[in-house]
Amino acid sequence: MTATRMPKNVPLYLRKAENASEVLAQVRHLIEAGGLPADGKLPTERDLSVQLNVGRRGLRRALDALEAEGLIWRRQGKGTFIGQPPDPTGKLAASISAEVDPLSVMEARLCIEPELAALCALRAKSEDVARLRVLVERIDQTSDAESAELWDGSLHRLIARIAGNPILLTAFSLLDEVRSSQNWQDERDRARSPAQRQLYTRQHQSIVTAIADQDADAARAHMRDHLSHLSRSLQVLREKDAS
Repeated sequence: MTATRMPKNVPLYLRKAENASEVLAQVRHLIEAGGLPADGKLPTERDLSVQLNVGRRGLRRALDALEAEGLIWRRQGKGTFIGQPPDPTGKLAASISAEVDPLSVMEARLCIEPELAALCALRAKSEDVARLRVLVERIDQTSDAESAELWDGSLHRLIARIAGNPILLTAFSLLDEVRSSQNWQDERDRARSPAQRQLYTRQHQSIVTAIADQDADAARAHMRDHLSHLSRSLQVLREKDAS
């Protein structure tokens, strides 16, 4: 079957991009430029097609590629989102989230996430490292706290998924669901001063560098240091509130 070609006399600005690589570059630019809702939800395929002036077929292929890279995820009836999908097993957290305070969350994270980072260092491929580095940049470049927390969650979630241990991933998912509560968001926002944000960026970079170097011990140590610092910051805030 011969492909239908755009008439040559159609102005360039009216032509829709159909090449999947060209469309992919445009969608990447949209994601990198920011300005999306705090939940990271992309416009519908129809709206994206109009917004970017691209064909629906090329757009679907581009979204398929981004999903394969782990840069977006889809949920039937909900839409397409940036980052990694929440694990379904995390829904168990709904029954306990109201009873768990942020410091308890940090205690559990310190037990689980350093080992996930170590496993990630042993199993991450070059493309995984590239995705992790993109997320670190997104966290650093985001100005508002809500979006920064969204990207931060995506980074830690991707590390957990790359680690590839289903039991640890289930435990992480429980924590991930709890930390999405408003109580956690409020506490985390207070602990994210400009100086703290710079420190967190350096810590995230150290974690990803250790993963890239396949140094499990260093990845474990850097993740523990990062989470310990956050835990201490939350504890200081708690003590100030009590005084």
